[in-house]
Amino acid sequence: MDAEEGPTGVALFVDGPNVLREEFDVDLDDVREAAEAEGHLVTTRLYLDEHATPGLIQAAEARGYEVVVTSGDVDVKLAVDATRYAAEERAGAIAIASRDTDFKPVVETANSYGIRTLAIAPGTFGRSDALRNAATHSVTLDGDDGDD
Repeated sequence: MDAEEGPTGVALFVDGPNVLREEFDVDLDDVREAAEAEGHLVTTRLYLDEHATPGLIQAAEARGYEVVVTSGDVDVKLAVDATRYAAEERAGAIAIASRDTDFKPVVETANSYGIRTLAIAPGTFGRSDALRNAATHSVTLDGDDGDD
């Protein structure tokens, strides 16, 4: 990589409690593939709360996710980690899988550092239009591409 090119790769951050809900029937492989469309993954993290089942944790790890379990607010830990990746320019793109508008400041911060951003929504129902509109690109896992 030439020093002038800047950071490369995609850092994927998945808001587990918000995305892995029965009504969405989201496959973690689909989430990863949506992020990989932006480039090579440099990190793939799934954030879960203390109520996550051992089966979910094992399944995520088997799919190559680094699982971060927190007893506090999942959103805060994910937001801090994603913002840090942007500020430290550890990736050329930040992908956030969530329906939560709370991540809009993370996306805006990454954009201000010149980092590409991708909002991945689990479905059109409950999708955050604010998050989608703040991101450089967006994708909805039910097939609706938001780059138009």
